[in-house]
Amino acid sequence: MRILGDGQMEPDAATESRRFSRTSMPGPLQGDGQDVTTILHLVHHLIHDEEDDEEGKDRPSQPMQNVGEQGHMALLGHSLAAYISVLDRERLRKLTTRILSDTTLWLCRIFRYENGSAYFHEDDRDGLVKVCRLAINARYEEYTTEGYAVLSSKQPMIYQSASCRPGLGQHLCSQLGLPLSSLCTVPCNTIFGSQHQMDVALLDKLIKEDIDAGKLPLLLIANAGTPGAGHTDKLSRLKELCDQHSIWLHVEGVNLATLALAQVTSAVMAATRSDSMTLTPGRWLGLPAVTAVSLYRHEDPALSLAAGLTSSQPVEKLRALPLWLSLQYLGHNGIVQKIKHAAALSQHLLLKLKSVACVRTSVEDEQNSPVVLFKFSQELCAGSSGGSVDGFCAGEKEVLDTFNRWLAEELAHLVPCSGVDVVEHEDEGDWVRFSPLLTAAVLGTQQEDVDELVQKLLELVPMMSSTMSLRQDFREETHRRAPFLTYIEELSCPGLGAVRYESQAEGIDESRREQELKKINKALLTKLQELDTDIFFSSGPEFVTEENCIFVGMVADDVDVSELVDTISTLGRDIEESGRLLENMTERVRKGILEAELQLQKANEEKLMEEGMLRQLPLVGSVLNWFSPVGSSIKGRTFNLAAGSLDSTDVTYSTKVQAGRTSLQDTPTLSSKRVSGRKLFRRPGVGSDSMSETSSIGPADETSREECTSVSTNLLPSMIQPDELDHAARRPPNIQGTPEQSSGCQTKRTSPPL
Repeated sequence: MRILGDGQMEPDAATESRRFSRTSMPGPLQGDGQDVTTILHLVHHLIHDEEDDEEGKDRPSQPMQNVGEQGHMALLGHSLAAYISVLDRERLRKLTTRILSDTTLWLCRIFRYENGSAYFHEDDRDGLVKVCRLAINARYEEYTTEGYAVLSSKQPMIYQSASCRPGLGQHLCSQLGLPLSSLCTVPCNTIFGSQHQMDVALLDKLIKEDIDAGKLPLLLIANAGTPGAGHTDKLSRLKELCDQHSIWLHVEGVNLATLALAQVTSAVMAATRSDSMTLTPGRWLGLPAVTAVSLYRHEDPALSLAAGLTSSQPVEKLRALPLWLSLQYLGHNGIVQKIKHAAALSQHLLLKLKSVACVRTSVEDEQNSPVVLFKFSQELCAGSSGGSVDGFCAGEKEVLDTFNRWLAEELAHLVPCSGVDVVEHEDEGDWVRFSPLLTAAVLGTQQEDVDELVQKLLELVPMMSSTMSLRQDFREETHRRAPFLTYIEELSCPGLGAVRYESQAEGIDESRREQELKKINKALLTKLQELDTDIFFSSGPEFVTEENCIFVGMVADDVDVSELVDTISTLGRDIEESGRLLENMTERVRKGILEAELQLQKANEEKLMEEGMLRQLPLVGSVLNWFSPVGSSIKGRTFNLAAGSLDSTDVTYSTKVQAGRTSLQDTPTLSSKRVSGRKLFRRPGVGSDSMSETSSIGPADETSREECTSVSTNLLPSMIQPDELDHAARRPPNIQGTPEQSSGCQTKRTSPPL
């Protein structure tokens, strides 16, 4: 266990395990056997080594369960069970009977379930299946001999709450071979009481209707802590209703763990009167590989045996061995302390959340609630700050749900030991759930983790509030810059919004336009991500319906939305113009070369007419040129890529300056005009980054360099591909002149080097 858990191995053994795993896993079995140490090191490598896992590199790492000494006892139980199973039959029977009796007695006393029996099962739903089969055997006397034929006379009915675990009733019917018409889902309260509790009056009405229809009400599944909100059904009234109609009452839920505490609420205490209940001590106490337990009461052991709740095989009773060892290691006080610690964490978080603005909480009982739900609410922010969310009437619920899902993911990433997750409610939207009874013992959550969770929440909530308030401004600013920008209504992505730059090219088909759109927006996203800003730009998750979009993430309250949208539009136009220049470059170069050839040919003909035929003869021409030299009238040519024109080099040699050159100050630039040390798109004097006028303004020469930040000069090189310049870089071999002339073309400084 130390080798596998500590991550320590010898270098030679590590190398051997890597070689063994890479060459033989998967593959045929080795011919020669391996020793125990080598096999353990191989297992260690498969667990801890992720360097070859390409798919796992981008996945966020999940916090590993905190396996302490009590966890080692649980793991040891599985090894001991295998060893004990080889004992002789009599010793095995005595030992398994003692283990099963002790564990059943301890659990019944800890969780106040008197005169109960226990069934240990791996799947936490299997206990309910066996209990339901027991109820069928008890209600249908001829079921043992006649089987499912007796069910046709009176169809059994199973009732469950609308807040129970998804798929639980369907799994139950599937395992028992019952039709789905035997499952009745009872709605929750709509007017009085909690919206997560079963409507008892409606349940009574449904039961009477089924009895009148000739059906047999068989079993009721109630919750002591619903999976989503942690609320407890009215178990006392449900028990009375079940006794009235001879219905088996089964209870499950996380709040059953509080039965081990000294003070228990009356709502949860009523679960001790149920006919059966399912416990998950492994999750509550942080015990790995420990079975779930279903406690039940029934007087006929033969029916329990027929239902599969008890077994005559001693080996099956060894399922309780890991839990038997762990309970002895923890002791009664240790068990109570773990559950009490988890309940205290919930109360501590609930107390802290009361002072956090823009956060709404939902608990069943503020004095004693093991599960805490909270969510970001823009209405609370609008009421406290005087803001408005009028622009979010359409799809406001979807936007808030998206923001709260993002909040849950961020908190789980920033504080992994908190164990928070997101739950979805049909009517109330998405909430962030903190349920330490399910996670604290596994992750080792402490009060410091709760304090850190609240601190991170205080940092994220203002950003969420400002982003929600600025979404309408972002939409309006985007509409003002049409047709260059298009606002994308994507409610499933958190942030300021989504935008797409639209290509202004005309006369191209739809497929070509789609390619241009993808190319421009991809380059635009790259440029935005390179800017010095705190805003997160992305292409969005994979499940979004819109393509070729740029998603703007959360922003602070001092962000200048107008400048942000203007920057997106300006960068998009620069990229499109650069791409258009690149497309025309090849044609311009080709036409320029042809024109240069024609002009040089014409100049050669004019030279021939001026000098005469004698000077063209090899020997005579040399003598005439020696006695009477003639100056060359052929002029060089320079090709301007930006203008697409062919010019003379006379100006270049007379002024010693390349003709048509423009300075950097004359090129189109994106002026950020920001103070040194301040991120882009921040309004001065707003937020925490605002500076005083004295400290933010430096010398004149430094300010001038800070104000002009050229972006357009860097756009074109990033768009040029090597294969696109092969043809453009060719030069005609018959162009004569000086080295500067024979370079093929002369370009501006802002043009790309060929």
